[in-house]
Amino acid sequence: MVIDYGASNLRSVQKAFSRLGHDARVSSNPADLAAADALVLPGQGAAPPTMQGLRDRGLLEPMLTEVADGKPFFGVCMGLQVLFDFSAEGQQECLGVLPGDVQRLPTTVKQPHIGWNQVKQSRPSALFDGISDSSYFYFVHSYYPTPRDPGLTLATTDYGRAFCCAVARDNVVATLFHPEKSGTLGLRMYENFMKSWVLEQRWK
Repeated sequence: MVIDYGASNLRSVQKAFSRLGHDARVSSNPADLAAADALVLPGQGAAPPTMQGLRDRGLLEPMLTEVADGKPFFGVCMGLQVLFDFSAEGQQECLGVLPGDVQRLPTTVKQPHIGWNQVKQSRPSALFDGISDSSYFYFVHSYYPTPRDPGLTLATTDYGRAFCCAVARDNVVATLFHPEKSGTLGLRMYENFMKSWVLEQRWK
């Protein structure tokens, strides 16, 4: 299920999963979260309206409950950023699923960071099965995560400084880049998630 909290790129994420043969329903109904095999939280925009959108639609608590109960979860861009405790964007308290915060990119580089950049794998993960180290993925963002636990980091990229761009812990996976905008490698990543986290539950 693709969680609809008012973000603008829901359909592109849905189409990516559909191209892989997976039924990816878009819904803002809190009752649908419990029935879903997996949850995908996409996102473009800013942290405060993202959190407000989840609250306004009654999605916040049901989503956190499903994640805590072990349902596979994939966060994309803003869907990664709000997983952490706090975002400097609007001084926003976030979901607190992962320990750490989100900071603005250095003022020495043009913002937002838009375009293709190399993703350097930090540790082995089924998410990168069949994807070469330092492959290029598509980014659109002005903020980046700083996990308190270095073991959360799956991959890093460099734009003004090196920073974390993919994380995983148990049933939770998230990327700062957009797999749905990253061509065949992005589709491969979504397929890896479906195979390893949803079908085989290899994270257990």
